[in-house]
Amino acid sequence: MAQIVVSPLSRIAEMAVRHRCREMISLLAKEQNFHRPAVIDPLRHLLLGMNDISFPGRDGLVAPQEAHVTDIIGFARQWDGTAPLLIHCWMGVSRSPAAALIATLAVEPDQDEVELARRLRTASAYVTPNARLIDIGDNLLSRGGRLRAAIKAIGRGADTDGNAPFAFSLRPEPLVHTG
Repeated sequence: MAQIVVSPLSRIAEMAVRHRCREMISLLAKEQNFHRPAVIDPLRHLLLGMNDISFPGRDGLVAPQEAHVTDIIGFARQWDGTAPLLIHCWMGVSRSPAAALIATLAVEPDQDEVELARRLRTASAYVTPNARLIDIGDNLLSRGGRLRAAIKAIGRGADTDGNAPFAFSLRPEPLVHTG
């Protein structure tokens, strides 16, 4: 089953190798330097320069834009799903979980937003998806406010030091009956 791995910047190499990722989306401030893990195909690495803010207009900071979300959607739709997609930001708490939800709905649009948000919360107690990315994604994916409402319903995640990567399945795991 296709998965997305969400990670803080500090653990992208480890997560890429552990999960055998070949493709990656990076959501970092424009001036942020890092090394792409060698296992990631340079042609399948999307680097988006944005800060983790929810409102435009802060001095020198770049808020997530419609073009960023359009790029996430397009990149996800070109992903073949044979290996996990690695998505990361600085801490793996706000921008990358929001991008993971957007990518999931771009590839598997028939999902219920409430169930999807609950699966995200189950995968990580720490995530607080970036509200601006969620708003733009809700609009571009024609979710009618349902994604926005579902993320609001799961509330703010628990505090973390940002060292909590997780894997997230695009579809709910099938129940296996053993008896």
